[in-house]
Amino acid sequence: MTDFLPASIRSALTGVHASWLAILEHGLRAVAQANPAYLKDLAAADYLPTEGRMFAAFTQPLEAVRYVLVGEGPYPRAASATGVCFMDGAVGSLWSEKGLSKQVNRATSLRNFMKMLLVADGQLALENTTGDAMSDVALQAQKDGSQAIQLLADLQDNMVKRGFLLLNASLVFRPDVPPVKDAKAWQPFMQAVLQGLADAADKRGEDLPTLVLWGKIAEQLNAYPVTARFPKAVAEHPYNLSFIGNAGMQALFGPMQLLRRT
Repeated sequence: MTDFLPASIRSALTGVHASWLAILEHGLRAVAQANPAYLKDLAAADYLPTEGRMFAAFTQPLEAVRYVLVGEGPYPRAASATGVCFMDGAVGSLWSEKGLSKQVNRATSLRNFMKMLLVADGQLALENTTGDAMSDVALQAQKDGSQAIQLLADLQDNMVKRGFLLLNASLVFRPDVPPVKDAKAWQPFMQAVLQGLADAADKRGEDLPTLVLWGKIAEQLNAYPVTARFPKAVAEHPYNLSFIGNAGMQALFGPMQLLRRT
């Protein structure tokens, strides 16, 4: 029963895949028990994402999850915050004549993620990821017959097909609340999600999904006892330029060829 939830938050659960409902309801109840005023106050506040997309990450079946990519929180722009981590809703095309599109370049984390993928795929040299090098990559990507994906929606589809749950440590962004504070309030929810994934994998007799943790807020998941059971791939947040050269991320994502049509 979800009678304890404010109507707007309860309504946002309608788009969730049925396999997740019991887990998410348990997690939300844990949030309410830990901080009884939090969800009520949140429902009365202005927050992102809008349009009932708070739980948009949970539209794929529970059993399809092979990786849990955890970011910090939604983009701080209404057009960008989709409820799915690192997928900027303001981005359509990935490419321009000069390299990455203006919208991708504005979304710093997405830009660096794409450049890391291009380096891992051998399309860019790590010492030269700007200027003419990016122009050449974009030109090849947009040629007739190219196997390169063209839209951010294609990248998200590729990641979901490979079993990524694209989750933020905080499901909301509020301009007047530090992201780390909202993330702390969502910790009981995140624990419930991880416990649900672990229980489901145990029931199926399968390995647990890999946690891909980007940034210090995401790394706080390591404080949960259940997290110790998961294999992990940890990196700095992609808004750091150093992320482009992260060898661990290149090794993880390179074989997936996420920037190619499937």
